[in-house]
Formats: sequence, C-alpha cells, structure tokens
Amino acid sequence: MEQTRPYQRSLYRLPVTYPTMYCVTATVGEGIMTNLSATGCMIEADQPLLADQRIALRLMLPDQPESLPIDEAYVRWVNGNLAGIEFIQVERAANLRLHAFIWDGMAQRFHAIQQKRATS
Repeated sequence: MEQTRPYQRSLYRLPVTYPTMYCVTATVGEGIMTNLSATGCMIEADQPLLADQRIALRLMLPDQPESLPIDEAYVRWVNGNLAGIEFIQVERAANLRLHAFIWDGMAQRFHAIQQKRATS
C-alpha cells in the first residue's frame, strides 16, 4: 500500500513521465518531464541547462494532441541533466489547460489511494 504523509509544498506536484521540448536562444533541446505543478516542473534534459537561464517550453501532455506552450520559464536549479523550471509567462488558455490537467491527475491519484485503502 502506498504510504501517505502530510503534503509539505504549497502546490501539488504531479509525478509524470512526458516528453518536452525547450528552447534556449536559438538552440532547441528535448527532455522528459518528471513532475509537474501549476507553476513549474522538473525535466531531465538531453543537454545540461544552466541555472538562471530563461527558456521557452512545449509540454507534450496526453490530454490533447497539441503541445502546451510555456512562453517563458526560468531555470531555478540544475543537478546534472535535471533542472527545476519555474513557469513565468503562460497564456491564459494554456494556463487553464495546465490547471485542469493537474487537477484531473490529482483526483485520479487520490481515487487510486482510496481504492487501495478500501481493498486492504
């Protein structure tokens, strides 16, 4: 059974494994997003990013065929090819889609935990 503990962060982080593309000046790279919140994500980039860089992102989420654009993001920290990204500028429609996607994922995870508890 999955252990539950009090959540310490101000925003829920959804564990995910989805492809993403990023752009730094004229360079385009690819990576895997490993968690996602309403204000940021963590990615494993194909090339190391630099802390304090400004980047643009395209998140490939399974809810729609079109990628979700993040117009401006900030690299908060880097550890090898892992990078913590803060979303700075997201268009309203993309922001609504992002929040809905996270809410649905959070509800599905909560339901799965409740189901496991009920069968234990």
